[in-house]
Amino acid sequence: MAIQRNTISRFIEENFLHFNAAALVDAAKGYETHLAEGGKMMITLAGAMSTAELGKTLAEMIRQDKVQIISCTGANLEEDIMNLVAHTHYKRVPHYRDLSPQDEWALLEDGFNRVTDTCIPEEEAFRRIQKHIFQQWKAAQDSGERYFPHEYMYKMLLSGDMKQYYEIDPKNSWMIAAAEKNLPIIVPGWEDSTMGNIFASYCIKGELQPSIMKSGIEYMMWLSKWYIENSKGKGVGFFQVGGGIAGDFPICVVPMLYQDMEMTDIPFWSYFCQISDSTTSYGSYSGAVPNEKITWGKLDVTTPKFIVESDATIVAPLIFAWLLNM
Repeated sequence: MAIQRNTISRFIEENFLHFNAAALVDAAKGYETHLAEGGKMMITLAGAMSTAELGKTLAEMIRQDKVQIISCTGANLEEDIMNLVAHTHYKRVPHYRDLSPQDEWALLEDGFNRVTDTCIPEEEAFRRIQKHIFQQWKAAQDSGERYFPHEYMYKMLLSGDMKQYYEIDPKNSWMIAAAEKNLPIIVPGWEDSTMGNIFASYCIKGELQPSIMKSGIEYMMWLSKWYIENSKGKGVGFFQVGGGIAGDFPICVVPMLYQDMEMTDIPFWSYFCQISDSTTSYGSYSGAVPNEKITWGKLDVTTPKFIVESDATIVAPLIFAWLLNM
C-alpha cells in the first residue's frame, strides 16, 4: 500500500529526482525498507550536528522508534543539552568569514565559543551543565559506582534539575528523548569534549577519580554484546552522518567480532548510508566510499549502500522528515 506523503516528503518525492537529490531519496527509501522488514538502525553523529539543532527531527525519530542506537562525539552529546539550557543566549554571526583575529578575541572575551556561524555562551551553556554534571559524578564516586559518559547525562536530565534552565521546547532535544527511552548511546573519544576536559580538571585537582568514568574499551565491549543480540533476522543498519570517530568506532564492532573473536557467523551491517562532503582521495575514513568498507570486513557485497555527498545539516533533516512523513 502506497504511503500518502505529507508536505515536505511529497516535495522531496516530486522534486529530488537527480544527482545528490536522487541519492537522498534512494537512501531514505532504503532506510524505510530496512525498518519495514524488521531491521534496526544505528545513527552516528559527527561534526556539530547538535549545535545545528538536528534535535528538531532526531528527537521525533527516537520517539517513533526509527533509531535503536546512537553513536556520537562527546561534543554532540553535550551540545544538545547546551542548546536546551542556553538557547536564547546564543549569538549567530552570519558574516563569520569576515571576522578578524581581533574580532575572534572579542568574542572570547565576551564569553562566546564560535562554531562556524553560531557562538555558544560559556557561562549559560558550559557552566550550567558543569554544576549539575559534577553532582552526578561526585555522587557516583561517593557510592562507589561507575557509569558511561552518556549515563551521567541521562541521570542529570532525568533528575529534573535542569528544567529550571530550559530555553527551548524540550521535545526538540534529542538527548531528552533518548534519556526518556534509555536509548543506547556510544560515545567514543568522549574525553575530546568540553565535559571531558572539565572531568579531567577535577581528576587533576584530586576531586574525582578517573575510574568512575567507564572507558571506550568498555563501550566496545558493551556494543559487541548489543550487536550480537540485535543483528539476528534483518540485522542492524548503519546511518552515518559525517564520519570520524563517531562512525568508525562502532562500525568496527563487526570486523572485531568476525576476525578477532573468530565469530565467523556474525552478520555484516545490513544497510549503510553516509552523508559526507569529504573527498575519498584524501585517505580519510570520512571520505571513504562504502565499497572500501568491504575490504575491512564491515560491509558485505550485498549490503545496500548509499552515499549522499552533500551538507549533512541539510540532508539529514530532510531524510528524517521523509521517514517521519512530514
